Amino acid sequence: MSLAHLPLVREKNQGGGLGDASATGICHSYTEDGRCVSLLKILLTNHCIYDCAYCTSRKSNDTPRAAFSVEEVVDLTMQFYRRNYIEGLFLSSGIFKSGDYTMERLVEVAKLLRTRERFNGYIHLKTIPGASKELLLEAGLYADRLSVNIEIPTKSGLALLAPEKSHDQLKAPMETVKEEIITIRESRKTHKKSPKFTPAGQTSQMIVGASNETDLQVIQLSSHFYKTYDLKRVYYSGYVPMLSDNRLPAIGTPVPMVRENRLYQADWLMRFYGFGAHEIVEPESPFLDLDCDPKLAWAIRHREHFPVNIQTATYEMIVRIPGIGTKTAKKIVKARKFNQLTLYHLKKDGAAVNRAKYFIATTGKNEHLAHLTRDNFRQYVLAQTQTKFNDQRTGQLALF
Repeated sequence: MSLAHLPLVREKNQGGGLGDASATGICHSYTEDGRCVSLLKILLTNHCIYDCAYCTSRKSNDTPRAAFSVEEVVDLTMQFYRRNYIEGLFLSSGIFKSGDYTMERLVEVAKLLRTRERFNGYIHLKTIPGASKELLLEAGLYADRLSVNIEIPTKSGLALLAPEKSHDQLKAPMETVKEEIITIRESRKTHKKSPKFTPAGQTSQMIVGASNETDLQVIQLSSHFYKTYDLKRVYYSGYVPMLSDNRLPAIGTPVPMVRENRLYQADWLMRFYGFGAHEIVEPESPFLDLDCDPKLAWAIRHREHFPVNIQTATYEMIVRIPGIGTKTAKKIVKARKFNQLTLYHLKKDGAAVNRAKYFIATTGKNEHLAHLTRDNFRQYVLAQTQTKFNDQRTGQLALF
């Protein structure tokens, strides 16, 4: 049956209709168990007293300015929540008047939501550089998570692009929050009714590609944050050139999204696979390989550890095999007690066998690869493990 003669019902979405959330400021985040959570992500204001070169809200940028009142944010959050649009609020802000003045307003939003509106959803607040310790501690009583952005990974880069800020100033809130988390945790061991303090921990974010930082410097800083401040997560944001400034990449420079993805993969290796920063990126080659994921790149560089006998290897070594994740590694450790495992078994357990097979001891399978140099081995493995889409990636797509 032809539909050509029927009238056109809808050519495009009509403004003011239902079901179109793209323009409402709703973002999606993922919990540790993989659940997708919808958050209202907004700025309290884009006014700012700082003039950071990389920020569209910088003081010298000729852009329209606006600000929400505290009551407007509270009302908007509750309306969206009651309509089941969101499960929580992610609130940040430019800095107007002072750090304390801005932080007071952020805390007031969270306080009213919790106490007056009895809102039990998720709240994430950005901590403002220069805000007092007392305000940070009060924020942690109402927010599930706090975060402070380190912004530029190197001290020299931050001094060039945001001379009014310093790494020490940005790290100070992290130390305050970490100490209070430890204090509350110890208190709750003896006093179960002690108040919760930012129960989802704290996070940070870095911009990559705005300065000349190396991936080694980025990964080392993230490792330092995890060990020193017990951060739950570090986020990486590829710089999008939108402002004309001779200190920044020119407008039109491709956004380093593949690099951003590799940094997230490297971060995952540190958090869940037992890799150290010095293993993922080496001083002799301080940038991540954009053509293959960091675990595969590490395995290619360290062929002396392979092939691995999965019947006898430790869990810690099995998770270092490319194509095998933590869940699959745990299944292997259990299953090998009862069976002699083959590639067939590994595939059923969730392993990406097309990558893993080059690093597992399988009789007579990979002897012909032993004589290959590192570069030749890398080329061979990449050629065999490419998907049909890989050759279509010739560069970054424009975001605007």
